Amino acid sequence: MQKVKVETSILSGGVWFAAWLFTLGFLKLSFGQGLLALIIWPYYIGSYLSALPS
Repeated sequence: MQKVKVETSILSGGVWFAAWLFTLGFLKLSFGQGLLALIIWPYYIGSYLSALPS
């Protein structure tokens, strides 16, 4: 049986966390919306960007 080595990086988690914090501040989400943004984070970005005039 061949062993598979999986390498992870803390950088990817840090980038995701920084982007999530940016979303909370930029969109001025409340605490509850911020917790919900953990799951549906792209929804908040999309709804904000779709409301901008084109």
